[in-house]
Amino acid sequence: MNGKSYWRAGALAILAVALAMPSVASAGSKVSGKVSLEGTPPKRKRIRMDADPVCAAAHDEPVLSEEVVVGEGSGLQNVFVYVKDVKGDFPPPGDPVVINQNGCHYEPHVIGLQVGQPLQILNSDKTLHNVHGMPKVNAGFNFAMPKFVKKKEHEFESPETMVAVKCDVHPWMNAYIGVLPHPFFAVTGPDGTFEIDGLPPGEYTIEAWHETLGTQEGKAKVAADGTATVDFTFKAS
Repeated sequence: MNGKSYWRAGALAILAVALAMPSVASAGSKVSGKVSLEGTPPKRKRIRMDADPVCAAAHDEPVLSEEVVVGEGSGLQNVFVYVKDVKGDFPPPGDPVVINQNGCHYEPHVIGLQVGQPLQILNSDKTLHNVHGMPKVNAGFNFAMPKFVKKKEHEFESPETMVAVKCDVHPWMNAYIGVLPHPFFAVTGPDGTFEIDGLPPGEYTIEAWHETLGTQEGKAKVAADGTATVDFTFKAS
């Protein structure tokens, strides 16, 4: 075997070893847990949409507020859970995070994205909306979306948790956006659970944010091939 062949064989062997080694994300390193509500949850208020016939006609059943949504096992929905102290450079994904104005409310109610990642705002309703973002760190925005305008995009330049969004045309419409410099965040589902995948090994502070119940912090130690569990319990007012 000549020198070139030896070099090629060695390079292929190194490549094979590299491909066989799991990355941090593929190793399954993650933080998971559950956010619960202790006590009797407040009764969800019915949202009256009669001021706009298009909104009212979009629903066959009553629409309830999303301020405090509690599911099975006292799980608290719509809690933004994120890692506060991650070091490193994490380029934003090119794919947008989508929030939809559908039935005259925002879907989802709480979302997260990275700095520089596109936020895509849809209008699935046949009526006028305006999207009014009220950040304290980033530049504010406020633009109309008539029924014939179906999509707009926006980007945030700085981290900020959280950014409130509302519609000045329909005062019951509101949503919240977490803007982070990294991808390590999640929003709790109907049962209050969350999962944050792909964390580099280390010790972290995890924060859980709720729009009316405030914030809580927990600690997590993540191994390269392990799972840390952090649970949070908010108390009903």
